[in-house]
Amino acid sequence: MLLPDWLSLCLKVDQSIKVCLWRWQNGTICYSDVHYKDTWRAMEALVDQGLVKAIGLSNFNAKQVDDIISVARHKPAVNQVECHPYLSQTDLLQHCRSAGLSVTAYSPLGSRDRPWASPDQPNLLEDPRLEDIAHRYQKTPAQVVLRWHIQRGVVCIPKSVTPSRIQQNLEVLDFCLSPDDMKLMESMNRNERLIVPTVEVSHSTHDTSRPEFHV
Repeated sequence: MLLPDWLSLCLKVDQSIKVCLWRWQNGTICYSDVHYKDTWRAMEALVDQGLVKAIGLSNFNAKQVDDIISVARHKPAVNQVECHPYLSQTDLLQHCRSAGLSVTAYSPLGSRDRPWASPDQPNLLEDPRLEDIAHRYQKTPAQVVLRWHIQRGVVCIPKSVTPSRIQQNLEVLDFCLSPDDMKLMESMNRNERLIVPTVEVSHSTHDTSRPEFHV
């Protein structure tokens, strides 16, 4: 039996942060065998003890959401997923809404500062269609994207360390996108993930052998 080695694996979330994962001596990731349903039951115990008020999901697809709901005593409050105009998550949004879950969008502006982006990848906030909409509303492309999320009923958690941009992110309640512009924003969908794991298995950035794998 191979013994796991403790190796440093940088996910490049930040230049100063390294995320360390267990790996077997053959280089493959040493995953936990705990099923997410068991993790959910443990989280429900925290609700029972009054330690938390609500619990939710992250990066769950529709099937996984239904798996949790089928065993849940405490219903999930939210599903947090990557969501932006290049990955609109329309079907998942509708599924979560029908099940009574809110959806929170991480990387709602496309994470243009992600350090692993290749030069040939498009920059969402420089998309000419988005720039045209922003010009007509006299807003920034980022403000238009945030307004698009809001009108879809999606909770946004944009990241910024620049005070002026933080202020701009708040100034999205004084205008509304027209139905035509909402449709135009929807048409930008590429079903393209920009936040992908940097763990490689058999030259793939996803390990499809795992039962928890989803796209």
